Amino acid sequence: EVQLVESGGGLVQPGGSLRLSCAASGFTFSSYAMSWVRQAPGKGLEWVSAINSGGGSTSYADSVKGRFTISRDNAKNTLYLQMNSLKPEDTAVYYCARRNPHYGLGFEVGTRDLREYDYWGQGSQVTVSS
Repeated sequence: EVQLVESGGGLVQPGGSLRLSCAASGFTFSSYAMSWVRQAPGKGLEWVSAINSGGGSTSYADSVKGRFTISRDNAKNTLYLQMNSLKPEDTAVYYCARRNPHYGLGFEVGTRDLREYDYWGQGSQVTVSS
């Protein structure tokens, strides 16, 4: 059974940092591209960042570029999102998602098209507020 479990969310002041983790199980993690997606209160899902299976290629939404860093440790079956210089508008539930290989090979980076992702975690709440 495929499982994605996020952790590391919480309350942080503007300008602060958090690191989210996503523990994967039930599939060969190192073969799949992954992404982070978020949903702010009252808004739709927003793609945030993507990484290919080996970790050598990444992409970011303009809203987080230069502040967030996606990475992965395939030996630990874990995906990360380092979030720096957090802003109140980053407040959201953050989900990790697995890219369906139907849309591309693992060494390719996923896109912002949410139809590409077939498994999602339960989400981790990030609140940026003073």
